[in-house]
Amino acid sequence: MNIAVFEVSRDERQELDLLGRTLPVTLHLFEKTLTLETASLAEASEGVSILGHSVLDRPILEELTRHGVKYLSTRTIGVDHIDVAAARELGLRLSHAAYPPDAVADFTIMLMLLVLRHYKPAMWRQNVNDYSLKGLMGRSLGRQTVGVVGTGSIGAAVIRELSGFGCRILAYNLVECEDLRPYATFVDLETLYRECDIITFHVPFTPETLHMVNRETLSLMKDGVILINTARGELMDIDAVTAGVETEKIGSLAMDVFEHEQGIYHADRKTDILKNKDMVYLRQFPNVVLTQHMAFYTEESIVSMVDCGIRSLLDMKEGRATRLEL
Repeated sequence: MNIAVFEVSRDERQELDLLGRTLPVTLHLFEKTLTLETASLAEASEGVSILGHSVLDRPILEELTRHGVKYLSTRTIGVDHIDVAAARELGLRLSHAAYPPDAVADFTIMLMLLVLRHYKPAMWRQNVNDYSLKGLMGRSLGRQTVGVVGTGSIGAAVIRELSGFGCRILAYNLVECEDLRPYATFVDLETLYRECDIITFHVPFTPETLHMVNRETLSLMKDGVILINTARGELMDIDAVTAGVETEKIGSLAMDVFEHEQGIYHADRKTDILKNKDMVYLRQFPNVVLTQHMAFYTEESIVSMVDCGIRSLLDMKEGRATRLEL
């Protein structure tokens, strides 16, 4: 099977080389994103694999079908960069990736601890040899009531890890998970917002979750609430969140994702003018931690994402069932 692999990073090459030697595939590796201009690179391939910077709208999908592509995979969990409905209409089969939830769960709890213990201003001070403690008194994670919005694999892992700290944990999910009841109490979303000191979000970006954190929902939360987002930037109405930080309605904010992060995150922008004004403005607050969409970024996750991206294409072509097909 010929497979065109786009957005290939240095981190992925070792696993891709291994798969190319051990599976009945010929991999054509490209660092470029998949666009209308680069779609011709897939001309000899039945399968195409991408990452999240390739935006597959209907025109690109139509172009791929003209080149004979039948199978698509994204080496990401999320698929909001793909017009899934158009892919189905065009007869393209599509799969996404999976990786162990521990990476994002660990990172989520790290962000909670960073903001609870004021690590960002402490780090600033150390850089100028200021070792004073004023303003750096923190709080213990185990004494907080933590709300987990979304209890899929990552949210569930967060709950299990948090249980070791002794937190009171409230959870919200469309379908309550029986196996999490020993660790968390399932409540409605309004109750979670009202009672929690820390709220962490682990839901996908859909029309229903777009800007689910907004002025109205913020008004339900405690004054000084801590918000954590390692899911999707689009969950946050950034104007409302910025106002919440300015008024101290939000006590701390930690986000690994940001709306309109494309073209900024995962690239060296030291000498560039950043055009996301909201990102630049929020970053300067001492109680705001922004990281560059890296919660997933572990050796184990990269290997899993590459494996899913290639093996699922081969499975679809050879008629084997794959749990990753959409």
